[in-house]
Amino acid sequence: MGKAYFSSWILLLMESDTRGQGEKKAIVVGPWGGNGGTAWDDGSYTGVREITLVYARCIDSIRVVYDKNGKPVSGEKHGGVGGNTTAQIKLQFPEEFLTTVTGHCSPVVYGGSPVIRSLTFKSNRRTFGPFGVEEGVPFSFPMEGGKIVGFKGRAGWYLDAIGFHITRAKIRFTIQVI
Repeated sequence: MGKAYFSSWILLLMESDTRGQGEKKAIVVGPWGGNGGTAWDDGSYTGVREITLVYARCIDSIRVVYDKNGKPVSGEKHGGVGGNTTAQIKLQFPEEFLTTVTGHCSPVVYGGSPVIRSLTFKSNRRTFGPFGVEEGVPFSFPMEGGKIVGFKGRAGWYLDAIGFHITRAKIRFTIQVI
């Protein structure tokens, strides 16, 4: 039997205003990966400023610094203490935002639960990664017109699964009069 490929694609056409007060509600998608570890959810923010990954044969941990109305907010570290390589992704916030995450998941030990083996992040300007080992079942979460504003998932010794809070991206235009 061939490898399965998990792909999700979302086109965000409207913003939700569930309270009638101009507040936008984020859509929660995922998680992708295994069922090991404990569930976690950082919630929704204005945006993502930076991501720190620690990895070796898989993604051992993730920590995200979010933006909340112009101020940085550090999320908790999710995952274990292993890994021998650290990658720090610094976005040029607010002009740059995350639009796509791809990766792979599979057990890192024989008979174990699947974990996130690799992650690649794409913004509206650049690509970061891949980080980790591109082995196992690939997954992809591209979106058009949206941005990632929060992360969720499962973690124990490793990053077991990953999901996202997304909202519609506000595209800013600068017009220069000559």
